[in-house]
Amino acid sequence: MNWQVRYAIANFSKGMRSTAEHVGGDVIRIMTHDRPDVLAAITDVETVNRETAAQYREQTEGLDFLCGYRKECVWEGEAIRHLEDNRIGWGSFGTLSSAVLDGNANTATHKTYKFSDRLLRQYGRVVRVDREFDRVHRVTLRSGAEFRIGMIAAYEPTADEVRSLWERFGAVDIAWNINPNGTPQPEAVAAARELGCEVMKWDELKDHLSKA
Repeated sequence: MNWQVRYAIANFSKGMRSTAEHVGGDVIRIMTHDRPDVLAAITDVETVNRETAAQYREQTEGLDFLCGYRKECVWEGEAIRHLEDNRIGWGSFGTLSSAVLDGNANTATHKTYKFSDRLLRQYGRVVRVDREFDRVHRVTLRSGAEFRIGMIAAYEPTADEVRSLWERFGAVDIAWNINPNGTPQPEAVAAARELGCEVMKWDELKDHLSKA
């Protein structure tokens, strides 16, 4: 049994509502009273691409959820689309845990970015959203203007986090601090401007898009 599977089973065993058992390979079955059983694959890869997502789907009949157990796990846009098109939930262990209790594992998406993704898609001036990664969206407005937006979930983004976003995912126009309670540090704002982008909260981003 792989380490991530062992830890996942142990974490479910700590709770009062759910239990989990090893099915085989990276796959576990999670059982919760008054909720559907969930068949979940627990992967330890650092990046989930389409090939990885398709492999897990093809290997496990009836797969409900693909879980990236590592905190630093990144999901590529093509992998996300493949899973969602096949009604398979995806995201962190925290996402899986919540989805099990909510009874919506097949449609659950990474809880860190779910609300922000929805805000972009529902904003009236946006006509197209291309999700390149779990945290990077290319947004096209009614005016034809286009922005590449990277999300930072930290409470108070640092200069290093802004630079890391840029280095890992490429150039962005806006580094969006999606934590509703946080405030970017002045050093983060300065680092972003050195790179040629801006750090914004949602109200600032909405105002920026309305004027583009």
